[in-house]
Amino acid sequence: MSKSDYYELLEVERGADEAELKKAYRKLAMKYHPDRNPDDKDAEAKFKEINEAYEVLSDPEKRRLYDQFGHAGVNQNAGAGGGFSGFDGFGGFEDIINEMFGGGFGFGGSSRGRNGARKGKDIRVDLTLDFEEAAFGKKQTIEYLRTEECDVCHGAGNEPGTDTHKCNTCNGTGEVRYSQRSLFGESVSVKQCPTCKGKGETFDQPCHQCKGHGIIKKRHSKEIDIPAGVFHGAQMQLRGEGDLGSNGGPRGDVMVVLRVKAHKHFTRDGNDIYYDLWISYAQAVLGAEVMVPTLDGKAKFTIPEGTPSGKQFKLKGKGVPVLNGYGRGDQYVKVNIEIPTKLNKKQREALTMFDEEMTGVKASTTSEAEESKQSGKGKKNDKNLFNKIKDSLS
Repeated sequence: MSKSDYYELLEVERGADEAELKKAYRKLAMKYHPDRNPDDKDAEAKFKEINEAYEVLSDPEKRRLYDQFGHAGVNQNAGAGGGFSGFDGFGGFEDIINEMFGGGFGFGGSSRGRNGARKGKDIRVDLTLDFEEAAFGKKQTIEYLRTEECDVCHGAGNEPGTDTHKCNTCNGTGEVRYSQRSLFGESVSVKQCPTCKGKGETFDQPCHQCKGHGIIKKRHSKEIDIPAGVFHGAQMQLRGEGDLGSNGGPRGDVMVVLRVKAHKHFTRDGNDIYYDLWISYAQAVLGAEVMVPTLDGKAKFTIPEGTPSGKQFKLKGKGVPVLNGYGRGDQYVKVNIEIPTKLNKKQREALTMFDEEMTGVKASTTSEAEESKQSGKGKKNDKNLFNKIKDSLS
């Protein structure tokens, strides 16, 4: 089933700015939020669609990819424990929803305490690839910092052997409640206790290694499979490889953002590649067999006789492999005739003889042409040349 256009879902024009997108999203989120439409499957589905649309259009890079490639540019599945897909940019929509609904609502129509299981933070890793690596894929090991459980206190936060106490601020619940007014009247929001950070207990002596946080940053490495055919700006999601979750929550994700270097010979458009081939005038007229670079190495290429400058030829199946598909694009070779700017005497004489053979008119030097012009002799030659051209066209 085809997906709806993101701009139409948010009811905005394609040139809408950030403020217009956010305003449109707020309006529709209020209308279709599951807490306002209990047991309404259509409203729930609509809410998920507008979340997805805003997630893409509010991110400049993903919006550029969507505008250029459509849904395929931001939602292409790949391996390595994740895929190419939408990504919420290390934040999310819960903050917007909480702002509108007073912070007491969660996605899916159920409220949750801030001391409940929470997913860890997502991590972004930028990875630069050569043109060929993006075309054919490769195995790549990435390294990044992520949070791990402290190996001294094992996540408790206090120095081993010291006592802990029930938090006086939240009375051991790990959360505090706040009342506030919103568009719908007074609402009660539940937030993480600022004193114990949701743990429900405090301690006299924090762990010397993690300083009471229970977690530390460690360098982590992960080998991933980059599929053939990836493009500049593509995003690869590694689920469950990010920061440690809290209170038993799952790890966050890692988003690998791919950057592809420019190639010294080729330019890419989708799965097709383009190459400019420069040849001499003689090769264009007489034809020639030359070697041209391809992604698979050099290949023989025959230039037909009488090839004009700007002529484009196709090398079928010599382009970039289709991402998560079958086959390859094509390579297009554009022929350009190189005009020499400096000739020696012998080359000038040879070119003059060639011109005389082609036109039947004796060529002259600059000084001779000037003398002919003054004496009127040049008119005869011009007339003869004009007649030859006229005869050739009749």
